Amino acid sequence: MALEIERRFLVSGDGWRSQIAWQRQLQQGYLAIHPSGPTVRVRSSGSPEPEDGSGTEAQAWITIKAAAPDSGGAALSRLEFEYAVPAVDGQALLALCSHRLVKRRYGLSLPGGDWVVDVFEAENAPLVLAEVELDSPETEVEIPIWCCREITGSQRLSNASLAQRPLALWSGAERTALFG
Repeated sequence: MALEIERRFLVSGDGWRSQIAWQRQLQQGYLAIHPSGPTVRVRSSGSPEPEDGSGTEAQAWITIKAAAPDSGGAALSRLEFEYAVPAVDGQALLALCSHRLVKRRYGLSLPGGDWVVDVFEAENAPLVLAEVELDSPETEVEIPIWCCREITGSQRLSNASLAQRPLALWSGAERTALFG
């Protein structure tokens, strides 16, 4: 059983770009979304691309996420089960998903955890979010200056919610409240 411990942040500016170690294009769709139960996601991508642009082999995964039984409802920790599937199966499963999103993920070379920045595309542009996976909920982490607001636990900014109700469908007031 895998436990995901993650903090999430709204990103402002592009100060993070000097820390890029790899990148990949991601398509993800949701086979099941339950706010109080498990979520089943399918994700497809090319392999991590170093800055030279190499690495294009397609990959796909099925991921099941659910509240951790001992988390007391804390948004920081969730159960996460992820399994590789053949790329062709991943594409077929994506075709079954009515809720999808596209983003470019950047892996960063930063201390204190595994950092990624997601730059959302299409209906969720210009949203940019950072995530750091931690070993423990108590892990101290230095938050970079370009992380302008913590959004850990914000259900409306979860990937599943953004697939269901993309940023393009938000009212002007909602967008202003998010971006300031």
